[in-house]
Amino acid sequence: MRITKFLLIAIIAGLFSINASAQKGHLAEANLAYDAKEYFKAITLMKKAYSKEKDKANKAEIIFKTAESYRFVNDIKQAETWYRKAIKIKYPENKIQLYYADALKANGKFEDAIVEYEKYAELAPEDPRGKNGAEACALAQKWIDNPSRYVVENEVQLNGKQMDFAPSYASANHKDVYFTSSRDNASGNDVDGWTGQGFTDVFTASIDNKGKWSKPKPLPATINSIYNEGASVMNTDFTALIFTRCGVKKKVKMGCELYHSKKSGDSWSEPELLPFFAKAEGDDSTQVTVGHPALSADGKTLVFASDAVGGKGGRDIWKSKYNDEKQRWEKPTPVESVNTAGDEMYPFLHNDGTLYFASNGHIGMGGLDIFMAESQGDSWGNVTNMRYPINSAGDDFAIIFEKEQEKGYFTSNREDGKGSDDIYSFLLPALKFTLCGIVSDFKTKKVIDGATVSLVGTDGSSMETTTDSEGKYCFDLSPATSYVITAGKKDYYLNKTGKTTTVGFEEDKDLVHDFELDPINRVIDLPNIFYDLGKWDLRPESKIALDGLIETLNDNPTIVIELGSHTDTRASDSYNLSLSQKRAQSVVDYLIDNDIDGARLVAKGYGETTPKVLDTAVGEFAKGSVINDAFIAKLATEELREEAHQLNRRTEFKVLRNDFVPKGN
Repeated sequence: MRITKFLLIAIIAGLFSINASAQKGHLAEANLAYDAKEYFKAITLMKKAYSKEKDKANKAEIIFKTAESYRFVNDIKQAETWYRKAIKIKYPENKIQLYYADALKANGKFEDAIVEYEKYAELAPEDPRGKNGAEACALAQKWIDNPSRYVVENEVQLNGKQMDFAPSYASANHKDVYFTSSRDNASGNDVDGWTGQGFTDVFTASIDNKGKWSKPKPLPATINSIYNEGASVMNTDFTALIFTRCGVKKKVKMGCELYHSKKSGDSWSEPELLPFFAKAEGDDSTQVTVGHPALSADGKTLVFASDAVGGKGGRDIWKSKYNDEKQRWEKPTPVESVNTAGDEMYPFLHNDGTLYFASNGHIGMGGLDIFMAESQGDSWGNVTNMRYPINSAGDDFAIIFEKEQEKGYFTSNREDGKGSDDIYSFLLPALKFTLCGIVSDFKTKKVIDGATVSLVGTDGSSMETTTDSEGKYCFDLSPATSYVITAGKKDYYLNKTGKTTTVGFEEDKDLVHDFELDPINRVIDLPNIFYDLGKWDLRPESKIALDGLIETLNDNPTIVIELGSHTDTRASDSYNLSLSQKRAQSVVDYLIDNDIDGARLVAKGYGETTPKVLDTAVGEFAKGSVINDAFIAKLATEELREEAHQLNRRTEFKVLRNDFVPKGN
């Protein structure tokens, strides 16, 4: 049978119409899932629609929404791939460049991300996210290269293959935790279209003294419904729980809200809604999301995350005060000082008042980073990134601290995880400071074994040790403490000149302080003992120099010393002898005036009879030379000759005995 040309055209047109209708059906179904925030489902539908789509603009839109869906389900590697495809196909909006840069950063590709952020900054110079993103990548690499002292570990016994996140303490000893999980034994049989995993419940687990976790189990059905339960917090006496619940009404997803339940033994009261941003009856406007509760130590301040009108954009941190008189929470207000145009979520209030929260709006390393904000009266400020390794290129959020220690837990989807979101522990180990040194003989330079070294700290601590056969001693020091060190041994002067401190140190440090002890039989110069020409009165600077001798005498109460004074050779022998005796006596008188027993002091004037013998080269003087008139005459300049005379004009002391018995002993 022949088919007319008209009929053939009609058949072909019909086939195209059916095919076009099917194409539109696939795309419509994909868009419905995307708009309903069923992103896991949307990914499959978008890919199916893409394979059928012919229109270039539609294909670009499908690629973009596929990338976005991957981002929302936290598969950032696939998101990066699809954002790159969207750029290649020339998706028309500048934001694609920003999202691609964000994905590169979240995947730890900081150098590549900087290039893309700079491209976005050129496309949208009015948007600070381009410049800030490039800066964040540079900082991220710097933080990885110079990490903080926190030690971070994956709690592998606690985590499963599904999402495990948002831990909170369930007991005062911090051995019990609640956390949110989508693991298989959660309530309900449905799959969450957003994540592709089961609905989440609140689970509990305990850790023993050996660090082993019990098998997590869900809280009872009073708390866990067949839909999503999320982040929670208990009051300080652990008798009540505030938690997040995201409900469904008539097959329509509602926003998340906060509920309150009281605990009695193992039982929980029926949860009561905390009606923040409650809608009036018949109000069909978009549902406000409220979640991620945190309580202050006194239980009077509640902070949480919400996308309510009045914030700066996305989700913001809000706070509410409890009104004791009215027995209710007051109208919440946004915490303006920490909120940004991005998302601020998962707050935690430390016992000391510090606010911790997660944000992708402040400059950070990846997706969500954890930040801290100092307590400032009734608010918080000075927002600071917690840096690596608390933060990573992935999402890091929901941190909690023990009350008195720098340790706790947080959530991350970083590379080394066991599931999509995992719970990690963290600990800030105590700073380690050591002080070590060698004690040696000043004259022979040989090490001294058995020397006693003592340490007294401003924190009230007191320690003592002896040097080993190599003359070495060591102490462990405390942070933020200053110390005085004393070293001594029989037949040596007790030296009390050592000082050290750990104040201001933020990293482990090994400190060193060596001692050279003076043998008691050694004659020691008293430097800077000056007199006016022909006079014996001590000048002010000389008195300052003698304060060190007073300290030595007080530290060595059994020694009797001779104060010997010497002159140069530029007057008669008798004059110099008399002058030096008077000068030696002036030193003795000063020491007596400063409570040194005169019975321990002998003044001796030597005049010019004992010229200085150089132990070391000084200026152009030869080592070991005796500075007599013949030596001085050979010096080339008047300046050197005067320097030689000054070396001869000196005051010394030496120990005569070491058996003095102080009065009262």
